[in-house]
Amino acid sequence: MQLTLARLNEQPEIFYSIQGEGKSLGVPSVFVRTSLCNLHCIWCDTDYTWNWKNTRFPHANDATPGYRKFEKKDWIVKIDIEAVADLVADQPCKNIILTGGEPLLQQPALAALMRALRARATGYFFETETNGTMVPSAEFDADIDQYNVSPKLENSNNSRKLREKPAAYHFFAQSSKANFKFVVAEPQDLDEVLELIERYQIPADKVYLMPEASTAPVLQQKRQWVVDICKNHGFRYSDRLHVQIWGGKKGV
Repeated sequence: MQLTLARLNEQPEIFYSIQGEGKSLGVPSVFVRTSLCNLHCIWCDTDYTWNWKNTRFPHANDATPGYRKFEKKDWIVKIDIEAVADLVADQPCKNIILTGGEPLLQQPALAALMRALRARATGYFFETETNGTMVPSAEFDADIDQYNVSPKLENSNNSRKLREKPAAYHFFAQSSKANFKFVVAEPQDLDEVLELIERYQIPADKVYLMPEASTAPVLQQKRQWVVDICKNHGFRYSDRLHVQIWGGKKGV
């Protein structure tokens, strides 16, 4: 069995850093970045996992001089599960974050990876980032420890039909392993967040709000009003530490 991972600097994108957002903010972690996604967020900071040459999807960087869509073959690597396990096991940390792209597109392979690593050593803790559009399989759910669900709002430029899947929302809202991280670009995004929370009965203490920002200055501009919203509604605030520390650099 193989995983399809993002390729960065001619290597599978597996790296040791800190978690920059959400519930595990600041926790030293090993990231395993899968490629491919079923959404196409206009502000995505990992669009090299899906924004292929000749696709029609718009991106905020389209107006940036020199920016162009990615040649798929140059940004993907297929690699055997045991080889991925070797690379992860060599890292000095057992908090593993399965990120993407959309990891849940590859549930059988990722479940096999988690089992392979736990067969080698105790102490592994697995988180997955997900856009919350896919219901986890029973096998995957048994192996994962934490779901970092980041449902997409209208500001992502995905249609509602694509971004809002009721079965998946209901699953994560009822899962003790799940937390929800909403990316807000403008204060009016709160209306959509509140509608979703009411529709799917998401507990306020499982909700994180995070500013949409790919640079430190923009992050700074949005922090105050996002914090104020969190205070008013009992939500948690999530910063973007990796943006604050490294800007838009990849693989850190």
